[in-house]
Order: sequence, then C-alpha cells, then structure tokens
Amino acid sequence: MSAATTRSRTPRTPAPDRLCAEAVDLAREAAEEAAAPGIVGAHVGTVAEGDRVVTHLFECEQFGYRGWRWAVTVTRASRAKAVTLDETVLLPGPDALLAPEWVPWSERLRPGDMGPGDLLPTEADDLRLEPGYSGDDAPPPDSAVSDEMAELVDAEDAEFVSRTPSRGSIAAVAEELGMRRARVLSRYGLHTAADRWEESFGAKTPMAQAAPAACLSCGFLVPLGGSLKQAFGLCANEFSPADGRVVSLTYGCGGHSEAAVMPKPPRPAPPVLDSLGTDAFPLRPARDSGSVPATSQDEASEDLGHS
Repeated sequence: MSAATTRSRTPRTPAPDRLCAEAVDLAREAAEEAAAPGIVGAHVGTVAEGDRVVTHLFECEQFGYRGWRWAVTVTRASRAKAVTLDETVLLPGPDALLAPEWVPWSERLRPGDMGPGDLLPTEADDLRLEPGYSGDDAPPPDSAVSDEMAELVDAEDAEFVSRTPSRGSIAAVAEELGMRRARVLSRYGLHTAADRWEESFGAKTPMAQAAPAACLSCGFLVPLGGSLKQAFGLCANEFSPADGRVVSLTYGCGGHSEAAVMPKPPRPAPPVLDSLGTDAFPLRPARDSGSVPATSQDEASEDLGHS
C-alpha cells in the first residue's frame, strides 16, 4: 500500500477558516446576548467544523456550570468576506460538572422517602410477599378479571384492579372467613425486615452498647404477634429514641423502666425538740408568783389608764 493511498483513506481535518477564526468579537457578542451579563468568560479556543465553519469556545462563569463552555458557530459563504452567525449553545467541556446518570425510581427509592399522599406500587412477583391463603387460582392483584375486560381496559386507556373475587373461588372463601389479605409476608420478607430493624435498633448500636439493660426486661416494651415476637417488640416510652419503633429484644436505652427506679423520698424522724407547738401564757402575772409586788386590782387599773 502506497503512502498516497494511506493519506487518501485518512479523514482530513479541515483547517480553520482565517476570516471565521478571526471573528472572536462577533462570537463573543452573540454569546453575551444569549447569556446573562458577566457569564461569558475568556476565549479558550476554536474548532473547525467544516469548510468555512468555525466554532468559538468561551468559558462559562455561571455558578453550577463548572467546566461548561459557550460554543458559538460562525460561517461565511464561498468567496464572501462577511462572517455570519450560525448558532450559540452551552456545551459541557472535558472537565464539566454533569448530572449523574439517570437511575429508575425503583432503584432510587430508599426507606423514609415516601411522604403523605405518595403511592408505592408493589410488583405481583415481589419476593417479600406470598399468598395469604392456599391456592393458585386467584388472579394477581393488578390483573384484569377476564380477556374481555382487558380489551376494554386497553380501549378505554384506563386502569382496573379486581377487588371482588369470583364466587366459588378460594379468594372468595378466604374473604368470607375474614382472611382479606391476598398476600402476606414471606419468609424472605420477614428476614429482610428483621435485618433492617436489627441494624437500626439492635444490640450492636451505640445506644444499646451503653444501655443499663435490654428491652426484654423493660416495662415499656409492647410485644408483637406471630414469629417476630421472639426477637422484636414495640417501644412505648415517649422519652426513648426508639419511641413508636420496632426494636430488638436485645436493644436498650437509658429509658429502661427498671434500670433507674426513682427512690421514695426519705421519711424524717420525729423531732427531739418540738418547735411547732405553742405554750399558753397569762396576760398578767399570778399574784402568788413573787415576780411582781402585790397590788390591788384598782391600782393596776389606774396604772393601765383605765377608770
């Protein structure tokens, strides 16, 4: 293969047109017109897009657009000296700060993200759930009851969820017996829930490590039903950090009902000297006390100013 053939197969990079490359002021004026004042930064280079087509790149000084550049493309007609504006766009540079890759909501959702009014659909084959009654004849919760109804749903562009089981089915018998839940937690769902609760309010948490006693002996523990009662309960102490939460029986906190019982106030002993009693004293000394000279009643009345 000759050198000429090799050069012919190599894609040719056009050289920047001189007049278009010199139109920096025109490109800056176009960028400043598209952006807010003070957003267009220094001129960082030019890119030849084709014959007589050049793109000028300017730094973007806007907050939140680190590494982005204003790209202004200019061109001119053949044998013409006047350079005209083609387009102005904001493009990311090699070091631009970009948004993270889009992730589906089912993978973005985390515990605690739901708020009032939010609805979280559950898949029909969710591993955390299993049928609440024996039998496989019941349709999934989100399926239409018949093919005709499915065609009607497609025609009306509506959603239909069957809530009334057909007569004679196991679902109807289960609802009549009071088993209204179509699905309950499976063994896998129980294990995953137990792992979450154990991680949040379990024996390995710093609060439990410093607790004086475990929740198993706490009077504020409300027992659960089913198989989970062997390892978990509900905290009902309003001063506990786990109030209203499912806690492990090995969890503990400083609000344990028996860890710090308030002692009864001490009962004081009776006083040796009674300082609360009163003694009765006469208004006049007794005649036979000898503390004052004996006087008649008339003289005493005169001394007191009584007639």
